[in-house]
Amino acid sequence: MIRFQQVSLTRGVKPLLENADLTLNPGDKIGLIGANGAGKSSLFAVLRGELHADQGSVDFPAKWRMAYVAQETPALDRAALEYAIDGDVHLRQLEADLAQAEAQADSHHTGNRIAELHAALADADAYTVRSRAQQLLTGLGFTLEQMQRPVASFSGGWRMRLNLAQALMCPSDLLLLDEPTNHLDLDAILWLEDWLKRYPGTLVIISHDRDFLDGVVNVIVHIDQRKLIRYSGNYSAFERQRAAQMALSQAAFEKQSRQRAHLQSFIDRFKAKATKAKQAQSRMKMLAKMEEIAPLRAAAEFSFEFREPLSSPNPLLVMEDVDAGYQVEDGNGKTIVSRINFSLQTGQRIGLLGVNGAGKSTFIKTIAGELQPLAGDARFGKGLVIGYFAQHQVEMLRHDESPLWHLTKLAPDAREQDLRNFLGGFNFPGDMVTSSIAPFSGGEKARLALALIVWQRPNLLLLDEPTNHLDLETREALTMALAQFEGTLVLVSHDRHLLRATTDQFFIVADGRLNPFDGDLDDYRDWLFKTRLGKADPASDGGTKAKAAAESAPVPTEDRQERRRREAEERQRLSALRKPIESRIKRLDEQLVKLNQRKAEIDARLADPAIYEDGAKEELKSLILDQAYVAKELEQLETEWLEQQDALERVGA
Repeated sequence: MIRFQQVSLTRGVKPLLENADLTLNPGDKIGLIGANGAGKSSLFAVLRGELHADQGSVDFPAKWRMAYVAQETPALDRAALEYAIDGDVHLRQLEADLAQAEAQADSHHTGNRIAELHAALADADAYTVRSRAQQLLTGLGFTLEQMQRPVASFSGGWRMRLNLAQALMCPSDLLLLDEPTNHLDLDAILWLEDWLKRYPGTLVIISHDRDFLDGVVNVIVHIDQRKLIRYSGNYSAFERQRAAQMALSQAAFEKQSRQRAHLQSFIDRFKAKATKAKQAQSRMKMLAKMEEIAPLRAAAEFSFEFREPLSSPNPLLVMEDVDAGYQVEDGNGKTIVSRINFSLQTGQRIGLLGVNGAGKSTFIKTIAGELQPLAGDARFGKGLVIGYFAQHQVEMLRHDESPLWHLTKLAPDAREQDLRNFLGGFNFPGDMVTSSIAPFSGGEKARLALALIVWQRPNLLLLDEPTNHLDLETREALTMALAQFEGTLVLVSHDRHLLRATTDQFFIVADGRLNPFDGDLDDYRDWLFKTRLGKADPASDGGTKAKAAAESAPVPTEDRQERRRREAEERQRLSALRKPIESRIKRLDEQLVKLNQRKAEIDARLADPAIYEDGAKEELKSLILDQAYVAKELEQLETEWLEQQDALERVGA
């Protein structure tokens, strides 16, 4: 087992852990979570022996073999397949020993040594290692051709996949993974999740992907207030337990605050009176001995919202027989997705699925105007305002300039204070708003790119992997903002929680075509494993939803146009029915927020002992009447809110 006993750890002048205790059992699959800067990566460094605790001890069995992902990948000429196999250091050492033994002069001793090495290689599964490495690299998105390419030919993200492959190839008792999904697409994440479920050793993983954590881990360790707190279950179970604990802590704090206020009130009133002095002294001692419960110190929630679009053309765009791809050096086009027939209506929320390299980003770039169609007709609605987020746009930010500079370029006529206030809403406060973004983290730069999009009030959002480098808190804020966005959305993401919460239909890019996907993410997972990762024979699928989803038969042009026209009319009809209901729900939400704030103010005042004194009788009477009125209003508004939600569901929201 892994045991932390009274561990304290400081980096620079910042204390990360103070007298922390933790026990992890062999075979546990642990999700390590905590705010940015809480010490997750430092804790990994302690386990790897690269850092040492300032006090206390960290112990686990000395015989345990440890594997982790290297952060650097040298630009080697070595083939990717061989580089992945290099992760099994023991096997490579046996191969080197065998080569050395076979090179020596033949002798009885050498012959025995060669026989022993062959037996050891068999025990190390040396004769299946290449097929195992090929399966692993296939799961991580590599083709057979790519496996033979030199490591130096791959980009940074693909090299990190190779480092992950090395870690998975290494036989281990303890596997440490720090944000392994950051450079993976959804297909590779689903494969990795399946692999980790079957991993027999102890796993400790840092991840901001809640669905991934839910699918893999059975223990959560939360670094909170410089302690290591263990929770049983996956991430969703942690959230439920944490919420219950926070509610209990807040109730205990509020109860003690009332007790302390009551004692202090008695002391203030009677400490100067001779007849009550002894009682006042007694209460002063009681107050001094009362150990103060710390107020609830949950992380401040970050939230933002997309502003309502200024206009909503319908349809936003129509593509007919469009070929999407790239111009190459000889002037010809390289088609990635062909014969696209696609239209976007106001209010659609589309999740785009497809394996790595299928053409999802190419399609998004064509809609965004970054790539021109190679063939076909693309028509864009008048008044279309596109908000486009992709990782390369984050990289295009001026690193020598500040957040305020970037926003000023978009809004040169806006008041500086308005721009500062807006950026403050995206967690760029004080001096940070005027500082160079060069030292910003990847998450902070992504947050700035999102802020620039929100300012432009788009009616069409095109988001290509927007959660890369975002922590759990910011991902949740983005999810909430997108769920309430009143425009149209096309989303590519490996975050299944984000896809489920913000989209209501899927399209799939597969085999060079774009088609509707008649299924959910579980169906997509089944299709992926059966057709792409060789888990089963696709022909044995028996006509399931997943297979049918990816194999739409060609539709005659006239039928297709007629179908699109009917679909557009139906969407417009439903939109006209939904609009007044949605507007009423929005107003009800605003009224409920105000009434709940008023209720909280009344409850807080009634919890004050001073309100029950003789001089406050009139105020007390008024508060009790207000309390009854607010309760009645809340009940009526909540009833109407439920009725409106039912009406929204009936019109097919």
